[in-house]
Amino acid sequence: MKRIGIVNQKGGVGKTTTAVNLSVYLARAGQRVLLIDLDPQVNATSGLGRVAEGSSIYNVLVEKMTPAQAVLNIADGLDLIPATPDLVGAAAELLENPTRLSEAIGAIEAGYDAVILDAPPSLGPLTLNVLAAAEGLIVPVQAEYYALEGVAGLMHTVDQVRTGLNPALRLLGVLITMYDPRTLLSQQVEANLRANLGEKVFWTVIPRNVRLAEAPSHGRDIAQYAPTSSGAHAYRRLAEEVMRRVQEA
Repeated sequence: MKRIGIVNQKGGVGKTTTAVNLSVYLARAGQRVLLIDLDPQVNATSGLGRVAEGSSIYNVLVEKMTPAQAVLNIADGLDLIPATPDLVGAAAELLENPTRLSEAIGAIEAGYDAVILDAPPSLGPLTLNVLAAAEGLIVPVQAEYYALEGVAGLMHTVDQVRTGLNPALRLLGVLITMYDPRTLLSQQVEANLRANLGEKVFWTVIPRNVRLAEAPSHGRDIAQYAPTSSGAHAYRRLAEEVMRRVQEA
């Protein structure tokens, strides 16, 4: 399992934070990682302190640029294909060709141990392309009521994609984010998710942490910005858990 999509149709659940910091800690663990920003809000790109300068995932998907031409090196073991707001205009073409992303990844993935796909917070054509390309899914969910219902709705879509487009697609895990152990709500949400989804929920829980919220505004990942913070420790543990799950898949 090499292609991992970070997907949730709801915004504000820590999806891009997870995509960026998981990629960083996988690279720090010795993996060769390609992060592809597929969100027109370009948060993964800006959160790593980069901008697309003439070459982006839009050029790859719409103008058929080779993926290698759009790659930016971020750090040892970590590359990025950035996004631009132009992705909003790619919807019509991608709806007609939901496997375009998968084809593009196929041209470059041999050089990587993991390809992380940061999907937009919707179930539109870009996310459909992510679902058609991914082998494993990580679904971040905020520790709030209705978290289980949101996962159930997304998994219904995943089942449809698995039947029609991508039979290799599997749920790698549900990730609880913005967790505050001091509140009864967080504890109840975690208990509910684990009771209903069992081992599909990652043991690692991402805490509500101000350093995680601050880091993107400085164009830095959490390992650079606050390496001793609780958020940094959580994403390091998540990377270790993801590597174990991938090996067991």
